[in-house]
Amino acid sequence: MRLLGNIRKGIAVVALLSVAGSFAAAQTVQKYRPPVADLEISMNEPMPPGFGVQQTDVDGPVFTDARGMTIYDWPFRNQELGDPGDHKDNASKCTDVKTTVTSGSAEIYPAGYILPDLDIRPSCTQAWPPVLASADAKPVGKWTISERPDGKKQWAYEGMPLYTSNLDTKPGQVNGGMRRPILDGQPPPFRFPVGPPALTPPAFSVKSIATGRVLMNAGGLVVYSFEGDRPNVSNCKGECLKEWVPVLAAATAQAQGEWGVIERAPGVKQWTFRSMPVYTYILDKKRGIVGARGTSLMANDMPGWHPVYTQKWPDPPKELTVQDSHIGQVMADKNGMTLYTYLCADDAWDQLSCDHPTQTQTYRLAICGKGSADTCNKIFPYAVAPKDATTNNLLWGVAWINPKTGRLAKADDPGAIHVWTFRERPIYTHGSDKKPGDARGDSWGEENGLRNGYHAMWIRDDFFGLAS
Repeated sequence: MRLLGNIRKGIAVVALLSVAGSFAAAQTVQKYRPPVADLEISMNEPMPPGFGVQQTDVDGPVFTDARGMTIYDWPFRNQELGDPGDHKDNASKCTDVKTTVTSGSAEIYPAGYILPDLDIRPSCTQAWPPVLASADAKPVGKWTISERPDGKKQWAYEGMPLYTSNLDTKPGQVNGGMRRPILDGQPPPFRFPVGPPALTPPAFSVKSIATGRVLMNAGGLVVYSFEGDRPNVSNCKGECLKEWVPVLAAATAQAQGEWGVIERAPGVKQWTFRSMPVYTYILDKKRGIVGARGTSLMANDMPGWHPVYTQKWPDPPKELTVQDSHIGQVMADKNGMTLYTYLCADDAWDQLSCDHPTQTQTYRLAICGKGSADTCNKIFPYAVAPKDATTNNLLWGVAWINPKTGRLAKADDPGAIHVWTFRERPIYTHGSDKKPGDARGDSWGEENGLRNGYHAMWIRDDFFGLAS
């Protein structure tokens, strides 16, 4: 598909590079606290002066620069995608030279096509400002220093050069990318927030899934708790043990922080998390999956049993619902109509995202309306929010949008509509969905929507192997 013309030009991109040398003069950053009951505790790691750790709605604790902005990396993926991304212990590939043509890494876009909206398309370093280090900066722990192609020094973590995102404007935002692969494979923008490891015993790990940061055992199986238990007492016995497997602790295991150990039987110890005994489900066979009869953030079809989260995502707005569909449980509007997110990364060597209302809308208009905003708005209408709707978190939100351009608008702009957003991206319904549970717009677009297209807001990861 050829890109069909430019849409009306919008917000110019302005980005400032993060300079580590200014850390000492930085003012105290007002941190964000997610509105959830429990927050993930991370390991204490040595950091260079000025860096910090910030709790987020989406990905638990992340590293931040002096302004409190989330830090990301851009890992190399594979040669077939045109070798985008950085390699460990090598210089950053993100430069200030603006990319103007397609790279040819996707068959649908032969190399050399002129990219859309070049007058507002940022360079890689404008979209992803490098986290620069001062001339006298010294490595600390896992933090090292690499030399950029222009000779400047850049901070790296575990060998990977570090960046911030021009889409993050306040502490706690993770609008540049997520740790969770939304689908089987990593969708755009191919950048990942970087943070300290969760504080867990060696027998456990933590993974981002559709509803939060879920706990897994050493084999990568999701860990559950039982409502029938009491604090530090397991009541899962007899028949219960035919389906539920206690996560056993070594004889030498010791309680620490949120983690405890109980004795199920003489000489048999079991782990607890936040005082509740933990188990795996016998029918879970694939790593990183919330079980064959799993649960979601708002709906539980495995009575009495719940995946154990180190931190859940904030609840969606009360006006939104959960619906059962032929593809699983999905988020829906107040009428039960499935909600969709739009994913987009342009076919350029730096693979900048194009799914945010401050970015080019050419790809979206081409994929859902052959360049026509009117057609697009019929096929994938915006999910309209009440004019007085608000949220208390940075994951779900609202925005005024000009439906003719897809760009941000003011409340009093003619024709502007108030829409629901997810990570500051508008969400949509689908014109062909007629009743609750319909999801005809899922995987709509290029490469089943992975590069440029729409996906239902699926809130269960039942069929995705998310553990690595």
